[in-house]
Amino acid sequence: MAFWASPADYQQGEMVRIMYIHVPSAWMALGIYSFMAISSVIYLVWRNTLYAIAAINAAPIGAVFAFITLVTGSLWGKPIWGTWWVWDARLTSMLILFLFYVGYILLSSALRNNFNQYDFPAVLAIVGLINVPIVKFSVEYWTSLHQKASIIRLGGPSIHPEMLWPLLIMFCGCIFFFMHLVLIRYQSTINEKKYLRYKANLYT
Repeated sequence: MAFWASPADYQQGEMVRIMYIHVPSAWMALGIYSFMAISSVIYLVWRNTLYAIAAINAAPIGAVFAFITLVTGSLWGKPIWGTWWVWDARLTSMLILFLFYVGYILLSSALRNNFNQYDFPAVLAIVGLINVPIVKFSVEYWTSLHQKASIIRLGGPSIHPEMLWPLLIMFCGCIFFFMHLVLIRYQSTINEKKYLRYKANLYT
């Protein structure tokens, strides 16, 4: 649908098809980080490590989506804006979100098997949550080359249905893809911890 059923844009031409990867990836990057922050809050309040493990396993997937957003945004921006990158509010805040992902992953890896391995990454995830609404509303409150919201906005979507439906289907596909990957990673982590616990009991 994205390549053949949807029409070319009257201004951007065929380059608009980057949208079907760029926009769902951006939504996923924001949604996954929100998921990590909420899971971290639940962990810190109720000390349930399963939520911390879920956040840790979601982080690399969210980082990839954030990276795809930055790359496809640059590929889309060059022919439309005439530049690969500008330090405006939307692009800079998305880059900061990607760096929060990277920092979270590095901190989780550095503290692996430490007695407080989940606490500091959880705090970092919660602190970084403040950047999520900044990314979302940056084009509304600051001057930006990036266009304003055309889907989640007052008055309803301004995008044509022939473009909207492939975009929403692509987004749903990304959601199921994320759920599939995070469940695989989650189960793998749980199995690893069970094996290490079994191994420790075996030698003691």
